[in-house]
This record gives sequence, C-alpha cells and structure tokens, in this order.
Amino acid sequence: MRYGLSLPIFGPLADPSTAARLAAEAENAGWDGVFCWDHVAYGPDVGDIADPWVTMAAMACATERVRLGPMVTPLPRRRPITLARQVASLDHLSAGRLTLGVGIGGDGAGELSGTGEELDARVRGAMLDESLALLAQAWSGETVRHRGPHYVLDGLQVRPVPVQHPGPPIWVALRRGNRAPLRRAARHDGMFPIEVDTPDQLAELVAQAHAMRSPDAGQFDVAVGGRHGDHTRDPAAYADAGATWWITSFSPYDVTVGDVRDALTRLPT
Repeated sequence: MRYGLSLPIFGPLADPSTAARLAAEAENAGWDGVFCWDHVAYGPDVGDIADPWVTMAAMACATERVRLGPMVTPLPRRRPITLARQVASLDHLSAGRLTLGVGIGGDGAGELSGTGEELDARVRGAMLDESLALLAQAWSGETVRHRGPHYVLDGLQVRPVPVQHPGPPIWVALRRGNRAPLRRAARHDGMFPIEVDTPDQLAELVAQAHAMRSPDAGQFDVAVGGRHGDHTRDPAAYADAGATWWITSFSPYDVTVGDVRDALTRLPT
C-alpha cells in the first residue's frame, strides 16, 4: 500500500507556493504522493481556488520523489491537445512522476452550466472516451488526424512526448453501480472509486475490474481513502480488499495548512 494526500487547493491552499511547501514536507515525512483537486467553482462557501496545473508544476519543482497528479480532472471541459501538452510538460518537469486522474465532472457548483459545457452525463462519458483515445495518440509523438463526434485534431503533433511510456498512468474516477466508468477504468491503469463505504464493496469493484481486464494487462492501481480525522476506516482492511493507494483527503470548505501538517505526522501504517 502506498499513501498519498489529496489537497483541495482552496482558501489558504490556493497559493501554489503554499501547496508546494506542503508537498515537500509530505515527501520528507515519507508520503508517496500528493494530489490536488481540479475545480473552477465549488459553491458559495469556497472563494479562492488555484489552478491545478500551475500548482502541480510548483509541487514538481519542490519535490523529487512523490507522485503528483490531479484527482481528478474532468476531461470533457478540457481541450485534448491542450491537456496532452500540459501532461507531457509536467511529466518532464517531474521526471516522470505524474499520474493522471480523470472523470466526467459534475455540475454541482455550476462548473459546467456556468461556462456552457455539456450537461448530459452520457455525452460527457463519450467525450471522455474520445479524449482519452486522443491523448494516447498524441503522446505517441506522431501526427494525429482525427475528426470525431466531439473533437478535431487535424495534422497536429505533441512533442516532446511524456517521459513515461506510452504515457502517464491513468486512473478513472467511478461510483459503484455504474458499469461504463468501471469498463473505462479496466482499459486503463487504475481506478479511483468514490463513495465506497466498506472493504467488501471495494473488493467487489476490484474483482469486477480485474475480470474486465485483458490477461496481459499490466499493473492496476486502486486508490481509496478517508477524510483526515476520521478514524473509522482502517487502511489495512482496504488493502486486503485490493487497494494499492490510501489517499487522505480534507474538507474543501475549511481546510487549513495546520490540518495538512497535522496529517503529515500521521502517516498510516
């Protein structure tokens, strides 16, 4: 089991230099990863919000070992060519330490409706699949010629390609009971289940995902976790159920630097 932090880069954590210092402190304390949220809005109680890519670049420059990445970025509101270059650049800046968490996003705080993005979840799922296929093509370094239902890449290249080949690991966010995201995760490198309440629920998801994967597929990560201060969830029980990462998260509404530093001293064992 590896251990990571998931930082809502809101409020006092919206300063990239603060998040970078915390990432360096996490690395020194023995943590394996520092991930951050990707939002453009989070309701009326959240004002300051940092850009995740600028924040992760600052983290990359402040650390040498921990894995970094967005948990998760909603691909349907991002242009594939732009994201492909951001990922490749950050993978170089971090010397191959990037993990890309992806999902379809939601409109709970008006992140989609407020900017005219697609609201239909099924359509966003199709956009996510098309975008993931385009990322794989772009990271080959070859010229991409694609005209699909949602995206066009006509004669463009992404170079340099990522340090990690054929690209950074991709973890897919999902909820129990929804088969499409589970199939999507099984085609990639890991899953980030949301709202898994018990180890038994996780074990069922893990078994389903592995049954969908090809026999020669490589490593498959399973990232779960709990809120800092919640002692009701036992990381060891989730490890027995198939988790490979335990991610400690924080309240998005009142997170403080002190909360994160307190968590750093409580590395699960």
